[in-house]
Amino acid sequence: MDTQKEKWMQEAIELAVQNVTSGLGGPFGAIVVKDGKVIGRGSNNVTLHNDPTAHAEVQAIREACKHLGSFQLTGSVIYTSCEPCPMCIGAIYWARPDAVYYACTKEDAAAIGFDDQFIYEQLAMPMEGRSLLMKPLKPDAYKRPFEQWAASEIKKEY
Repeated sequence: MDTQKEKWMQEAIELAVQNVTSGLGGPFGAIVVKDGKVIGRGSNNVTLHNDPTAHAEVQAIREACKHLGSFQLTGSVIYTSCEPCPMCIGAIYWARPDAVYYACTKEDAAAIGFDDQFIYEQLAMPMEGRSLLMKPLKPDAYKRPFEQWAASEIKKEY
């Protein structure tokens, strides 16, 4: 194993351990590394902040993007103590790091009560088969924001 990568993974794991022992949240930690330096750290703070999006990876991405002054993490690598959940996978793809390394698997997480399988199954279903109602609602001029975006000369594409 690459000793540098192992060092970074140990740091992500230690964040997760500290989060549990401090009582601040779940057993998840993540770091973002760029050019040999940690530019973002995150722990699971869902219960601390009453924020279901406050997962370790999202927290680390937010801090790294703030550090860089950018919404993209090109040239960076994310190390996380556990395989990212569907929400975090989406955030990671939007952030565009070069790679993601994880320690525990989603099966390991499920074994201690963090089971995302339901979400994976729901995403695979057609909208009308999902347990959460999701239906289009199209009032007059519903496409106006998209039309404004398409016509804008001041937009910053991403």
